[in-house]
Amino acid sequence: MDTATLTTPLTISVIAMSVIFVVLIILIYTIKAMVYLAPYEEPAPTETRTNPTAAPVGGSQVSPEIVTAITAALAAHLGKSPGELQVTQISPGQ
Repeated sequence: MDTATLTTPLTISVIAMSVIFVVLIILIYTIKAMVYLAPYEEPAPTETRTNPTAAPVGGSQVSPEIVTAITAALAAHLGKSPGELQVTQISPGQ
């Protein structure tokens, strides 16, 4: 086997891996520079309702305890705070 046929693929592989690592290093330092020059600022918290049962439920005969239970179940399912939800209409099943 000729040594040229063995060294050429190895040379190409080393060059390709070197290029990849150089690009990754440039990317790392670019991201570090961006974090330094433009740091992340957390947005101000939005105002949330503190009492979700205070909202009137549109003309239904549903007790506030049921509205609270439904709101809590929705909040748990959606992964949100109950104060972020507002139940506006409950249609009891027929």
